[in-house]
Amino acid sequence: MLRLGVAPDYLTYPFLVKASARLLNQQMGVSVHAHIIKTGHQSDTFIQNSLIHMYATCGNIMWAHKVFDGMQLKNLVSWNSMLDGYAKCGEMVLAQKVFESMSERDVRSWSSLIDGYVKAGEYREAMAIFEKMCAIGPKANEVTMVSVLCACAHLGALEKGIMMHKYIVDSGLPLTLVLHTSLVDMYAKCGAIEEALLVFHGVSKRRTDVLIWNAMIGGLATHGLVEESLKLFKEMQVVGILPDEITYLCLLVACAHGGLVKEAWYFFESLSKCGMRPTSEHCACMVDVLARAGQLTKAYQFINQMPIEPTASMYGALLSGCINHRNFDLAETVGRKLIELEPNHDGRYIGLSNVYAVVKRWDDARSMRKEMERRGVKKSPGFSFVEVSGVFHRFMAHDKTHPNSEETYCMLKFVVHQMKLGCHQDNEESLLNDPLIEDDLLFS
Repeated sequence: MLRLGVAPDYLTYPFLVKASARLLNQQMGVSVHAHIIKTGHQSDTFIQNSLIHMYATCGNIMWAHKVFDGMQLKNLVSWNSMLDGYAKCGEMVLAQKVFESMSERDVRSWSSLIDGYVKAGEYREAMAIFEKMCAIGPKANEVTMVSVLCACAHLGALEKGIMMHKYIVDSGLPLTLVLHTSLVDMYAKCGAIEEALLVFHGVSKRRTDVLIWNAMIGGLATHGLVEESLKLFKEMQVVGILPDEITYLCLLVACAHGGLVKEAWYFFESLSKCGMRPTSEHCACMVDVLARAGQLTKAYQFINQMPIEPTASMYGALLSGCINHRNFDLAETVGRKLIELEPNHDGRYIGLSNVYAVVKRWDDARSMRKEMERRGVKKSPGFSFVEVSGVFHRFMAHDKTHPNSEETYCMLKFVVHQMKLGCHQDNEESLLNDPLIEDDLLFS
């Protein structure tokens, strides 16, 4: 166009800026920005909004903010672009600040903020924003609900997830394939595998894509339903959906749970045959398969012979296998490798300290704890969330600040007591059924 001498106008540049954003090519975007300034279109609001989006998408939030600050006339799209930019870059304090400064907000404003909190791992905050949106904001759309369902999945909030499913239906939102996939993922991650299957089978197979199959195969695999997971993969192939890297990752997880070493090797090698390159996640899963099956030497050799650098997750899977199969010599080697890789991770020191404790090397166990102190690494307390009637309760190890902690601990003691009684009864039954000691019991 330029070679032919056709001059671009204010309608040309937004498409070029958008293309640069899609390609994640900031250098190209800067060149287009230079053209915009040369031709005197830098004050056009539509072009400026496109530039904010492009710089934010490329991760350069400082330049996005510079364009935003230089705008004489900001509209809702400008504010949304800036808000979305901060959210995409994980700058949630600034995103919240922009959101609160907006005189007008639409569904995109709320959705961007919710999605930002989800991507930042602040799922409870995302749910709180959604609840506020329901009270004072506009009606949620598909984008909003995908983020909210993702938050429910990560929190394991099944009751909330069911409420969100009902909200989608009651609001008359079209149940698109994306929403179906989010629902399958949410139900599977919240432990409701039957509900996940119900949603999955409710979609016409002709309308499916690899993402919804991955969500269902992965859900079955995570719950140890290995045969069902592999069967669904075969069905996926019959339907004509081509597997991707995530599919094979899910299958390797299934093999790890089922102890299927031979099948795991087949799937791992299939990656290369299908023109895909195994990632560190695939390799970590393969190590996990071998380690769980007790093939610890093979797992260690596999790590050492890989074309990629070993990760902490690989050594972590191997360490777990070493402990389970009581190979403490290799466990020590692997534990030290983990400390080298993650010197500021408290669990790495504690893991090796526990290995030393098992083999009664008390001095070495103590030295690990001292090494933690010397490096200034502090142990993070373990905690869990429990959802009761839609309300999340946070429980931390040895913490009794919860208002219902007394009743909780009473119930725990009762449950433990019942479990001990159950174990005692099981032992007595096994003894009674043992022909070798039957006479001893009769005359005791």
